Amino acid sequence: MRKKVIAANWKMNKTSDETRDFFHNFLPLVEGHDRDEIVVCPPYTSVDAALACSKGSNVAIGVQNVHWKAEGAYTGEISAPMLLCLGVKHVIIGHSERRQYFGETDDTVNLRLKTALEAGLTPICCVGEVLEEREAGLTDDVLRRQCVRAFHAISSKKAAKLVVAYEPVWAIGTGKTATPELAAEAHAVIRREAAEVFGEEFAANLRILYGGSVKPDNASSLMAQEEIDGALVGGASLDPKSLAAIVKY
Repeated sequence: MRKKVIAANWKMNKTSDETRDFFHNFLPLVEGHDRDEIVVCPPYTSVDAALACSKGSNVAIGVQNVHWKAEGAYTGEISAPMLLCLGVKHVIIGHSERRQYFGETDDTVNLRLKTALEAGLTPICCVGEVLEEREAGLTDDVLRRQCVRAFHAISSKKAAKLVVAYEPVWAIGTGKTATPELAAEAHAVIRREAAEVFGEEFAANLRILYGGSVKPDNASSLMAQEEIDGALVGGASLDPKSLAAIVKY
């Protein structure tokens, strides 16, 4: 059985004080929960507060991006050595909002993914189609292309910590959610592509999360699908009771 991951992507939300308030209320609600891995990815400015609050708990802390260089003249970027120094364990890579608003490409996703894996971080690598691609019947082609390019020149041994998140872009922040069956079909495409690149055994153990308007009222039906190994939660993760309800689906 693949252990599910419930990962919270706070995006550009919460100050350090708000982060401390969140964990004060959230941790008691999930104390002792070990069925799933729980990861919270706050903005960089709140990472210190999140790490301090979660110390000794069953909640890991991640971030929302990482640069592929260890250091240099890259204003506004954060490197893997900086994250390791903080004590961060996870990093989201290639989120659709990074692709849509900040020029992220399949090739830069590949660079970031290689760097994260080589640093020993657990990357949550995001793939997914936009509405026009879904309506044109191109979902499978888009997912295959994104996976092939993201996984390029990475060995199965180096990819051991890889987690993939399928996020249909048309369902992010829109209130729309892919049906559990549609999501499972997309996950199966990703798993087949992983098998082509890394081998059948690797693919069988690869955890693929669903991200796209996950909420307490749809989490259990999504998680019931054999192909879905957890969730990447956006807006619903900002409220401690909401995130706890998703964790306990």
